[in-house]
Amino acid sequence: MRRLAIVIFACLIVPSTGFSQEKTWYHGTSIVEPVKYPEGFAHFDYVNVDAPKGGDLRLSASGTFDTLNPVLEKGELASGLSPRLSLVTETLMKPSLDEIDAEYGLLAEAVHYPDDYSFATYRLRPEARWADGQPVTPEDVVFSFERFKELTPQYAVYYAHVVKAEKTGERDVTFTFDEKNNRELPKIIGQLDILPKHWWEGTGSDGKPRDITRTTLEPVMGSGPYRIADFKPGAYVRYELRDDYWGKDLNVNIGYHNFRTVTYTYYADLDVEFEIFRAGNTDFWLENKAMRWANSYDFPAVANGDVKREMIENDYRSSGVMVGFIPNMRRDKFKNRQVRQALNYAFDFEELNKTLFFEQYKRIDSYFYGSDLASAGLPSGQELQILEQYRDRIPPEIFTAPYKNPVAGDQTKLRENLRQAIALFREGGYEIRNGRMTNTKTGEPFVFEILLGGPTIEPVALSFSEKLRQIGVGVSVRVVDQAQYTNRVRSFDYDVIYLGWAQSLHPGNEQRDYWGSNAATSEGSRNYAGISDPVVDDLIQQIIFAKDRDTLVATTKALDRVLLANAYVVPSYTLRASRLAYRSWLQHPEELPTYSNGFPDIWWAKAQ
Repeated sequence: MRRLAIVIFACLIVPSTGFSQEKTWYHGTSIVEPVKYPEGFAHFDYVNVDAPKGGDLRLSASGTFDTLNPVLEKGELASGLSPRLSLVTETLMKPSLDEIDAEYGLLAEAVHYPDDYSFATYRLRPEARWADGQPVTPEDVVFSFERFKELTPQYAVYYAHVVKAEKTGERDVTFTFDEKNNRELPKIIGQLDILPKHWWEGTGSDGKPRDITRTTLEPVMGSGPYRIADFKPGAYVRYELRDDYWGKDLNVNIGYHNFRTVTYTYYADLDVEFEIFRAGNTDFWLENKAMRWANSYDFPAVANGDVKREMIENDYRSSGVMVGFIPNMRRDKFKNRQVRQALNYAFDFEELNKTLFFEQYKRIDSYFYGSDLASAGLPSGQELQILEQYRDRIPPEIFTAPYKNPVAGDQTKLRENLRQAIALFREGGYEIRNGRMTNTKTGEPFVFEILLGGPTIEPVALSFSEKLRQIGVGVSVRVVDQAQYTNRVRSFDYDVIYLGWAQSLHPGNEQRDYWGSNAATSEGSRNYAGISDPVVDDLIQQIIFAKDRDTLVATTKALDRVLLANAYVVPSYTLRASRLAYRSWLQHPEELPTYSNGFPDIWWAKAQ
């Protein structure tokens, strides 16, 4: 289901006890500690086992959609179908929301892997069925793995070291890895969405063979709890709970999937979306503007209790984050580190926090902000030992000065920051000529465009651009529709974008997609900055193969320092809590799971 923070988690695996035949099979996997729930557990502790099934949940979505194919990085996928969060398809394993990174069997009843983690075998549940009644088979799993890896750039990077998937038993699928002792690889296979091979290779409603390599508006079939009941391209999509869902009584599903229908209605503008919520035509709102949260909830439904508001920290307890303005180093003008550093001196967060954000936010100063993986102070101990290996290849200030963002908030401080920015531009080969920041060799002015996918960040970007113009840097801010924005980001067609990365408490293979050299040239990857640095690549490898938690933490902090010192992002700000507003008939457990607000997975409709 749609969750309010979409994060790819990676972790070290520790086997749980249970499910044994001639091999050791595990009903669940976790991080350093054993899984919380034993084999055969009745249900997760955080659910309401008596939650009624019913109610029509009305949600809003931004932009548009033009495809129902969840595999492709083409088109705009309808809400409710995103891999790992889909209402229609399912994964091999299902995450627990009250453990940092544990997961338990969903389509698979158990997993086996050897001590060297050279392969992993998943055993499917015999009762698992597609919506047409056919069983979920190993052939479906192999098909899904191969198609995702072939057609989706992010999966190609994420599963780069999973070299083969093959049927090895009536219900068994074995994945072979090309490197040993990468304890994360069996885990991330459990996150794979499984597709019905026979459906995708069959004939569509138009009488023609289906083609998974193309976008489609034919309602896709899955094994999950919902089916696509109705839709209008770009306007709405409605999902209906399946009475014949094979897994409705499975322990990991008890207390989940409680709404009879879930409908996403699309709007082109976030402000319009909010007005629709105020008017009572949608049921849930995740607030993303501090000013609106402070000033715009004075409508009658709030006053009379028909709309509730909550600030919930749960979503952020198991993650770190980096968000900000990201220069694209595939553009020559951003390849110089001093130039990228100069940009940060023109970002006046303190002024924005006072004038726009009602002092609700904190400035981000780590790629793992909010977690115990964030670097601080000067490196010492094991972290220092790791960095010493690269002393002659990384910025020297890593060893002498803690990372700090420039601080402004008044004209005196801002003027000093802008003077520092000019000095850094000078080191990078620029000077101000006739009021314009100019390349001293080519005579070209320093100009760029900030590309945004919606209006939310536009006031922040305009403030940033105005400060840069004071030192002769020409900046334009361009807001495009979500479809165009998505396509341009996928193809790295931008100067600067505003985006970020969520981080789990156990980083691993996804770091290659974020910062790895191979991802820098792979369209659709999340290496938005175009980072290609052998030191970063080496640190990523050390993170993936860290032998214990202390080594993982030390290496991650070392990576954090290298990324910060190279100024790949102008960090912005964050609020470590979700601001929720919702209709009073929506109910959730009194005690929400530790690491999630659980919406809409474990919420339900109050009986009217």
